Amino acid sequence: MPKKKTGARKKAENRREREKQIRASRANIDLAKHPCNASMECDKCQRRQKNRAFCYFCNSVQKLPICAQCGKTKCMMKSSDCVIKHAGVYSTGLAMVGAICDFCEAWVCHGRKCLSTHACICPLTDAECIECERGVWDHGGRIFTCSFCHNFLCEDDQFEHQASCQVLEAETFKCVSCNRLGQHSCLRCKACFCDDHVRSRVFKQEKGKEPPCPKCGHETQQTKDLSMSTRSLKFGRQTGGEDADGASGYDAYWKNLSSSKAGDAGDREDEYDEYEAEDDDEDDNDEGGKDSDTEATDVFSNLNLGRTYASGYAHYEEPED
Repeated sequence: MPKKKTGARKKAENRREREKQIRASRANIDLAKHPCNASMECDKCQRRQKNRAFCYFCNSVQKLPICAQCGKTKCMMKSSDCVIKHAGVYSTGLAMVGAICDFCEAWVCHGRKCLSTHACICPLTDAECIECERGVWDHGGRIFTCSFCHNFLCEDDQFEHQASCQVLEAETFKCVSCNRLGQHSCLRCKACFCDDHVRSRVFKQEKGKEPPCPKCGHETQQTKDLSMSTRSLKFGRQTGGEDADGASGYDAYWKNLSSSKAGDAGDREDEYDEYEAEDDDEDDNDEGGKDSDTEATDVFSNLNLGRTYASGYAHYEEPED
């Protein structure tokens, strides 16, 4: 039987596990929190932008540059890692920087570790927006990644893209290779795969993770866990009749569209004619009413009713015969 673990051994194993997680978390920093993608406000034009060596709008140099790797603004010289020695002096500004990264366009401090490692592990090496296809040098905003397909997005398109990212490039949730329901969805290819066709000989599945996409190798997700929706067509063969002729029923669609336009035009003409007829009837009624009033006054003009209450006389004022 294996020996029972002591308290000291358990503590040592837990400590090693925590240190392993800390090292892994340092390597996998969120792109929005990375120093090379930090938010910066220009000292001269007061415009907010991504961390840069020179302002994107006015090309001015910042007073306190931020290192793209470690994120510091002042070198304290606590270790002998600095390429440029400054014993007993804290260096800030341009005295602290050592290079400019070609990918993220930000300063890198004169530390030996930052200078030798940042260019290889810069997270913005291939940062090009999937929507507008602009790189870091083409716009002044920060770079983000989509929460679903993990593609790069600029600051202008991040919300619009993520709102429409979970839409399949198909009309159903069926597998692209067979007729069964796709249980795994790739948010980069916008396609569903069943349990059999999601397996790939090129991309191997890691233990404890979802199977990769057989097309692009991106990690798939369960379709039931996503708010996936299918593609909807505003026009095409689905809107035409079932017995439509031509290429996939498009003739029926255009016939229906032309007939509906003609029907709308005919309805408008009928409404216009009815409106004109009503106006003519109203004019005739007004003229007829005036003629009838004049005729009535001519008929009763010679009528004598004698002394009445309307003429100002009462019955007790009538003379007795």
